[in-house]
Amino acid sequence: MLIAWIFSTNRKVINWRVIIWGTLLQFIFAIFIFVLPVGSQIFLYINDIVVKILGSASSGTRFLFGRLALPPGTVSETGEESLGFFLAFQALPTIIFFASLMAIFYYAGIMPKVIKFFSNIFTKLMKISGAESLSVSSNIFVGVEANMTVLPYLSTMTRSEFCTIMAAGMSTTASNVLALYVFLLHEKFPTIAGHLVSASFLSAVAAIVMSKIILPETEKPDTMGIDIKPHYKKEASLMEAIINGANEGVKMVIGIMALLLAFLGLFALLDLILTGIGLKLNNIIGLNIDWSLKNLLGYLFYPFTLIIGVPPSDAFEISKLIGERAILTEVKAYQDLSILLSSETLKNPRSAIIAAYALCGFAHIASLAIFVGGTAALVPQRTKDISTVGIRALIAATLACLMTASVAGTFFFETSVLLGK
Repeated sequence: MLIAWIFSTNRKVINWRVIIWGTLLQFIFAIFIFVLPVGSQIFLYINDIVVKILGSASSGTRFLFGRLALPPGTVSETGEESLGFFLAFQALPTIIFFASLMAIFYYAGIMPKVIKFFSNIFTKLMKISGAESLSVSSNIFVGVEANMTVLPYLSTMTRSEFCTIMAAGMSTTASNVLALYVFLLHEKFPTIAGHLVSASFLSAVAAIVMSKIILPETEKPDTMGIDIKPHYKKEASLMEAIINGANEGVKMVIGIMALLLAFLGLFALLDLILTGIGLKLNNIIGLNIDWSLKNLLGYLFYPFTLIIGVPPSDAFEISKLIGERAILTEVKAYQDLSILLSSETLKNPRSAIIAAYALCGFAHIASLAIFVGGTAALVPQRTKDISTVGIRALIAATLACLMTASVAGTFFFETSVLLGK
């Protein structure tokens, strides 16, 4: 929060109600999950549900892709062995299944009620506008489309409200993409699903805190302190909801694939340039420094990694993952976390837990373009305001993810049943 204050547009305006209640809500949730036995049991129950649902999602991929869809080390009912891990054939298709599942929940009226419940809590306790409360609550479960729930209010939002809704979007993760992370990590991290679900809740609150420090409210929002209903278009039938959900999932899969193809290629090119320059500098200066972008970002995020509670023995490895997420998206970072777990590189079990929370969000450069562009497309007349607060929203989102990891690390102990061993 101190770092967020340093980046603030107005350090004299501090909403203490947001800071106090935002911090308390995170502590209460973390204590319930990590400390109280009943909370831990609920956590494990949710984890088991998500894992079982994910198992159902793989039925379609196995039918379409055969052996390519089998996770490493598994054998099909017909005796065929897995050919290894393929992101495109095993993990990404689960997004389509979860997108349809969420569409069913929306059609049944379940999701609007859950979103409204959290929105009321944020509005009443933190005294922020009903519109941003509703958008933040939606972002716990969905991605950039969360802003559709407050479409009638976007045209009159303040710059601080825009910062909050975009920060929440980039610091949380959509439920359909969450399935991808679970798929990547579940084998070595059995309780990952529960941790990712709790991370999305914690990060939503942390995003409000960080955004209101970085860009405090100096105007008067139209919906300040007012509870509003979610705005969404309900499909005519359940089948239409399933079809539309699947189509949205396909768009997301293609979008993720396009981003990975573009950014991994550009990343490799930049790495080539940096390492070439670095080798010459090493020869001139007489040092032996790894000038790869991932390594340089690791140095940048190293102090943050220590602050959030990662043991020094693993801090640099985790800081490189956090830096990697900022450039190459959380998908690549989680994939590399899985590799670290498989190779038993991490020396302390706390490190993986804290990293899982720190990486759980869309806080990266590609996401900034998606959220700024997606929000501006809904209200083109406010494009200037939205674009000017975009970078601050990304900083707020990054700090929110780190705050979530810090809270989780504070209340998580190595003897916890949530370790998953």
